[in-house]
Amino acid sequence: MSNFGLADRLNKWVDLTPAERDALSRMEDKPRSIRRGLVLMNERSRTEELSIVLQGMLMCYVLLDDGSRQIVRFLFPGDLFAMSTLVYGRSPDTIVAVSNAVVCSFDRSHMTRLATDHPRLFSLILVLNQIERVVTTDRLAGLGRTAARARVATLLLSLRGQMRQAGMTVGTSFTPGADPGGDGRRDRIDRRACEPDAPPAGG
Repeated sequence: MSNFGLADRLNKWVDLTPAERDALSRMEDKPRSIRRGLVLMNERSRTEELSIVLQGMLMCYVLLDDGSRQIVRFLFPGDLFAMSTLVYGRSPDTIVAVSNAVVCSFDRSHMTRLATDHPRLFSLILVLNQIERVVTTDRLAGLGRTAARARVATLLLSLRGQMRQAGMTVGTSFTPGADPGGDGRRDRIDRRACEPDAPPAGG
């Protein structure tokens, strides 16, 4: 399977120059393979690195007071994550691989150089990051106002759109990138969401 990096994602929005592609490629020059279930970053942990997904699927979640997980979003090839550490220095959520994956981490000083040397590229990354934040906020805000089946449908449509953005071929039916198994909590969350009278997640 070939890698689908940040340049591939951004090139869907603007035509990247050779210099911009070269700058992005330097952020992806140390890829590493990770196994399903590996936690890349813990909630509220400090980090000096940002990462790009090149293959596979990752999940971001926060722990609720009752010990359950609130899934915040999924990450697919071409996604850049841990942008919030540029401001806060800490991760707002836990990031775990839900399939075997390839990621590339780089020091956040690369983003400073990108802002200086390629301001158009840096601005595009910020805009797309803000769009993702708005989409995530709207989805989470709707959890308490929509029926269980509507929540599942919204999630599946969101995954389908993300998979297309990641260059994956998606037809009228598709299989999300998460492997079955794990610690069991994902399966329990799925069953509750599909029950007609299921309460909102985290409720």
